[in-house]
Amino acid sequence: MSERRISPKRKAKELAKYLRGERPDYAYLKSLFQHLRAELEVEVPKTAKKLPYVPTEEELKRYYDVVWQAKNFQDMMIVKTLL
Repeated sequence: MSERRISPKRKAKELAKYLRGERPDYAYLKSLFQHLRAELEVEVPKTAKKLPYVPTEEELKRYYDVVWQAKNFQDMMIVKTLL
């Protein structure tokens, strides 16, 4: 038989009663919950970092061909300057 958890909102109200006298700010609460996670052995899942998209050589070549042959001179100069 599994026990039901108290809702997070209700538990937050209970914790607020204990912490209100400390007059906590964000940094205090952040540190407090870091220590609480360590005490309860709760691991924070790591998110995989996504690598940026790198265009292929063929895509870069087509891009530069289009920029160099642009019909709108002003747009072409802006792109060339940024490059």
